[in-house]
Amino acid sequence: MRVYVPTTLNGLAAAYPGGALDESAAYAVTPALREWYVSDDLEELEYAALNRAAQSSLRLLAADPSAPRRRVVVAVDVADSAVAPFAGDEYQDQASLGRVQLKGSLRLAKAAAVHADTPDADVVTEVAAAAEAITAADQGDDDAQFTVDGADDHELLWFATQEIPGLLA
Repeated sequence: MRVYVPTTLNGLAAAYPGGALDESAAYAVTPALREWYVSDDLEELEYAALNRAAQSSLRLLAADPSAPRRRVVVAVDVADSAVAPFAGDEYQDQASLGRVQLKGSLRLAKAAAVHADTPDADVVTEVAAAAEAITAADQGDDDAQFTVDGADDHELLWFATQEIPGLLA
């Protein structure tokens, strides 16, 4: 199963020397996501899980004002046994569909890719605004949701794991 682990550049920099991500939350193609998305196309479903992880990365940016304002998601293939259902309420809101709990740390060497925003000034500015607005958007503020959607309009770039040092530079 492929999981998408949200993080920040600060989180990735902290994990890189030890070679493992310790985050416990990730996103994957779950039955709830599959039912909501109403598609059998695995690529579309994985893209939806990636986008949910990118929004979760915004929440991490909101919690870490020192992190560069770029969303980061690490894609890792893991055994099904390494993942547990989200340990929350039975009901998940639309933004948390596909959320899963990881049972242990993830080796960066096993990552399929790292996805991150471009460092272009306009993207960084929109991601910064979205990180500031994400809490209000989660509470139903339509203007804040519009700001968050602006960041979602930017595609994350794909990086091979060998490119992590350059991404962190």
